[in-house]
Amino acid sequence: MNTQMSQDRGESTTALLEETIGANLDRTVATFGEREALVEVPTGRRWTYAEFAADVDRLATGLLGSGLEPGDRLGIWAPNMAEWTLTQYATARIGVILVTINPAYRTEELQYVLNQSGIRTVVAASSFKTSDYEAMLEAVRSECPQLQDVVIIGSEAWTSLAGTAADQERLEQVAAALDPRDPINIQYTSGTTGFPKGATLSHRNILNNGFFVGERVNYTEADRVCIPVPFYHCFGMVMGNLACTSHGSVMVIPAQGFGPTETLHAVATERCTSLYGVPTMFIAELGLPDFDSYDLSTLRTGIMAGSPCPEQVMRQVIEKMNMSDVSICYGMTETSPVSLQTTPADSLDQRVSTVGRVGPHLEVRIVDPGTGEVLPRGEAGELMTLGYSVMTGYWNDPDKTAEAIDTEGWMHTGDIGVMDADGYVQITGRIKDMVIRGGENIYPREIEEFLYTHPDIVDAQVVGVPDERYGEELVAWIRLREGAEAPTAETLKEFCAGKIAHYKVPRFVRVVDEFPMTVTGKVRKVDLRAQAMDLLAEGSRQA
Repeated sequence: MNTQMSQDRGESTTALLEETIGANLDRTVATFGEREALVEVPTGRRWTYAEFAADVDRLATGLLGSGLEPGDRLGIWAPNMAEWTLTQYATARIGVILVTINPAYRTEELQYVLNQSGIRTVVAASSFKTSDYEAMLEAVRSECPQLQDVVIIGSEAWTSLAGTAADQERLEQVAAALDPRDPINIQYTSGTTGFPKGATLSHRNILNNGFFVGERVNYTEADRVCIPVPFYHCFGMVMGNLACTSHGSVMVIPAQGFGPTETLHAVATERCTSLYGVPTMFIAELGLPDFDSYDLSTLRTGIMAGSPCPEQVMRQVIEKMNMSDVSICYGMTETSPVSLQTTPADSLDQRVSTVGRVGPHLEVRIVDPGTGEVLPRGEAGELMTLGYSVMTGYWNDPDKTAEAIDTEGWMHTGDIGVMDADGYVQITGRIKDMVIRGGENIYPREIEEFLYTHPDIVDAQVVGVPDERYGEELVAWIRLREGAEAPTAETLKEFCAGKIAHYKVPRFVRVVDEFPMTVTGKVRKVDLRAQAMDLLAEGSRQA
């Protein structure tokens, strides 16, 4: 391979796990059966690995008794709770495909997912926050002909299902017929236009990804991982749960939904060694007025992912939260999810300015989005991924699958990346987020990183809006530290002068208390762009 080109292959000294999730859990239980496996902090419930496996087997037997067979789809619609995790492993044990339903979905999205994936059974919480899941499921049930059973967690039906006597002989018969390459999970990716697509993932996809993510942060049976990120997404169920169970580590559930206080309370009381989050979660934790009252001395590592991490936030996480070995991960649902990751051995600069190098048994390349040609290192282009982690396809959607995965198996990420001489990759934005102003290609991430250096700005998001003269103009949405005076477009221009190119200086500034977010903690730039266009259309030019 020409080392001057933007292509790199991960190491392969540790073999891939060629087994099902159920078989992997069995191995962990055999070794670490008496060690703690799962802790649900709000309820105080705890399981050792032996107890966890026994409950998984009871639920798996109950699901088989309800008529489910390998290949059938079961939807789970609930916030983070122990029953979610039990359902994840019970379905994997019997080859039932778990369809993870976004807790924020409303009836139209719910109905679409139930029908598109052909869900036969739904396991759901009765409600969460303002969502009445039970009522919404009842409202769409007549429109979902394949849906046969709805089981509400905590109901008599759930108690009966989860309390079924385990039939080990039957479970072993079913397990013997499963293949690691069988699909085991469908995750719907949140599209900004149209309905979401169901990324279909196999045992091999997600088990290996969870395992190798855990390997890169040196997980052992001594680790206790606080998981405040949603289980319905790969971050929670793969990088969280599967990374733990493949290493004998403890899964710690701090709360049903993210709260900075609940998260730090769980870290302190459960003596967690690792903490997960998207950057906005860490920003919220660091911003707690009583932050210094939490004992975070047991933390050593963790994972920050989901969206680009501001350098200033990364430095605070390392210095103030004791997470010296914190890792940055990059990926997408369609790649199970992680393709690139930093390691504790990487320098601070590499961990704050890049998303690391390609993971084991994977390949990445950066290509010209127009021609598909691999670019020289140092040039920006579309990042592509190849290897065990690439999904089997979008569920029942061969056309969309063919658009995303080429004939050689390479996954198009839609992200713009730059690879340096050592193989470290910097993500500079989404192809669709790129702003073209007066013929200049502008990547909002670069401007956001610069704005974080302003002493009064705690968070910044930059979007482009149409402009008659330049084609597009930049709008900066910013959140300020408490008590700070709001900058105007003029004062921000002065701050930028001589530090970034004039065409990268935002023309409009808008101060907000919070950004529109997805349930996974990503900022919805499509909403910010729409809001900016509305404000400008109204003639509002206020700072």
